[in-house]
Amino acid sequence: MEYRPRIIDNILKRKLAGIGAVLIEGPKLCGKTTSAEHIAESILYMAKPDEMEQNIKIADLKPSLLLDGNTPRLIDEWQAAPKLWDAVRFEVDHRGKVGQFILTGSAVPANRDDIFHSGTGRVAWLKMRTMSLFESGESDGSVSMADLFSGDKDITAKNPIDDIENIAYLVARGGWPTTLELEKDLALEHVYDYIKAVEEIDISRVDNVKRDSERAKTLMKVYARCQGNQVTVEAIKQDMLANDSDRLDTDTVFSYINALKKIFVIEDMPAWNPNIRSKTAIRTSDTRYFTDPSIAVAALGLGPKDLVYDLKTFGFIFETMCVRDLRVYADSLNGQIYHYRDKSGLECDAVIHLRDGKYGLIEIKLGGDDSIEHGATTLKALKNKIDTDKMNPPSFLMVLVGKGTYAYRREDGVYVVPVGCLRD
Repeated sequence: MEYRPRIIDNILKRKLAGIGAVLIEGPKLCGKTTSAEHIAESILYMAKPDEMEQNIKIADLKPSLLLDGNTPRLIDEWQAAPKLWDAVRFEVDHRGKVGQFILTGSAVPANRDDIFHSGTGRVAWLKMRTMSLFESGESDGSVSMADLFSGDKDITAKNPIDDIENIAYLVARGGWPTTLELEKDLALEHVYDYIKAVEEIDISRVDNVKRDSERAKTLMKVYARCQGNQVTVEAIKQDMLANDSDRLDTDTVFSYINALKKIFVIEDMPAWNPNIRSKTAIRTSDTRYFTDPSIAVAALGLGPKDLVYDLKTFGFIFETMCVRDLRVYADSLNGQIYHYRDKSGLECDAVIHLRDGKYGLIEIKLGGDDSIEHGATTLKALKNKIDTDKMNPPSFLMVLVGKGTYAYRREDGVYVVPVGCLRD
């Protein structure tokens, strides 16, 4: 299969030019190893079946042997032997050169707090996600986030995926690289196999704590219904109790959620806390999201046609896809994605905040004139609340849509951009 360049490729190259080692973390099958392979000059596959036991023994006895090779050297699934972390740290110090190692991992080691005590200045962290629509080729990239931050006001583009059935398929398929060239039925089946492995194996193996697969399945289904919402763990527990005959306490639910975070199935969105003119209390709860929209679709046992006939559910999971894409693009721009909500009920789906202080406000809507108008009204209301004596005004206001023929700038200055046109 021909390699599709990823946005993270350039980020990785840039990081390697300034530090000794880079750690790439992210969900299984998102493409970490493949991207690293295209940059590495030598490779060690820690989890290669016929060498894994030997590799782990060597990592215990003399880990420096595993680090010998042309640089940058890729250590794939390094967490199979956590002692490699300190070995890499020492080797980076000893060599005194940048661009020595790339580490990849699809799970956070159970004893991360013990081994991650001295990587500062030696190792940079990158989080890789499943493919954005621009990376998978569905978005034509005619509208650049970087251009919007630079003040480009003249955007005009035609949406290449202005079809509700096609959008539903992209949400249900997700951004898994291995599915792009499969027949649609096979591509949709992929994520069902993925979450089955998560529920039955990975959620327990991540920290060697035995967890019940049926309980994990229930949590995944409940979490799917929480997409794009600030739902407490207590509320999640109460929803799970309807299908759990055993005693279930809040700490147990926390344990399951944290395990899913460690294997990068869940990535919640933190709250944004800007300077506001009024004394309105800002809600600080995280917003619940899976790392890929297809996980939510499969957890609910749905397919593209089901989404088309249930537009409310479709809208929430479409938002998950847009958030995934925005996170990928924000990484390229040295930015972070946040959510805003205050006690008055004013809410903004996504705030992309760059390291230089610039930020953009984004509302996500599946489509429709009324929804776009509501999104624009919300964005302008939030803009008017921000104290621009204490912080910059927003660089742009955007309603990000699924269905819509064109990308354009409204007379009030709000951009309407189909996700099929967007890129970093």
